[in-house]
Amino acid sequence: MNPNSHDIIGMALIDAFAQRGYQAELPDPDTVAVTLKDGARVQAGIAEWRAHAGRNPRSALPGIAAQYADQAVQAFERQPAPAPAPAGGRLDTASLRVRLYPENALDERMRAALVTRPLAPGLLQTVVVDHPDSIVPLNRVDLGGLAENEAFGHALTQSIEREPHYVQATDVQGIKIANIGEQHRYIGAHVQVLRRYFPGQLPFGALVAFPLPEYVMVHEIGTEQHLVIALKTVQEVAARLAGTGERPISPQVYWWRPGGYEAMAERDALYGGRVPDLRPVGVQVEQGEEGLKVGLVGDDTALLVQGWEAARG
Repeated sequence: MNPNSHDIIGMALIDAFAQRGYQAELPDPDTVAVTLKDGARVQAGIAEWRAHAGRNPRSALPGIAAQYADQAVQAFERQPAPAPAPAGGRLDTASLRVRLYPENALDERMRAALVTRPLAPGLLQTVVVDHPDSIVPLNRVDLGGLAENEAFGHALTQSIEREPHYVQATDVQGIKIANIGEQHRYIGAHVQVLRRYFPGQLPFGALVAFPLPEYVMVHEIGTEQHLVIALKTVQEVAARLAGTGERPISPQVYWWRPGGYEAMAERDALYGGRVPDLRPVGVQVEQGEEGLKVGLVGDDTALLVQGWEAARG
């Protein structure tokens, strides 16, 4: 069904696709269906995007919808060409890297074809082949006998070890944030080795965000700053970067809970097919008659805050 006059978010999205020459409709409120230039019809889930758009003022909807449409069109129209295997049929594992994509950037057809897996709710990891002049997602048919977990292990290792990165500490309104970054699109792989940067005891874990391909933001949860204030600050910074940067991934903030994955030897973790425990968390701030009202978004946010407050006594 097409959105009715009351669905301003859905109408904004359909208008954004129309402005780019694409016919779009909503089979249901949480799904967008787009007709491509070749006549193919693809679908993507928009539940998380709709929730994100709904947290913004109405005046911001055209820009938010345009950003989504630009990213979706690029993903839909880029039907990945097979990554050519070298002579002998063996894949050049040294050229493999890992990129993060928002979950709604790859439809079911593309997920079935590509070497991809969920990292966290709303996020996908995809193995790509890094050529001098292009980045090509790796098709499963081109693994050449290499197990998918092995492909991810090689891709993560190359992304972490062979690509440059920096770690920069920043202070945003008294909230300490570590930025792992560089001018390439494989920085998200570092979430698999966060223990390198936070080797000590983390009784409450950390807040992590992936607003852009070039940044991973991490705030170690402690007792010096109030958790809700820290979460609100990280959320605002992530949303600002995702809203203004090129090819954003997500403004979502995640609660990183070090556990079984981090207890493994690093190589075993990278090649073992597991991922860190990342849970979406967030706060919603509203201006009421009695001042600011802060609401916790989701059960995991409530669990985190309750545990933190109980530990503080």
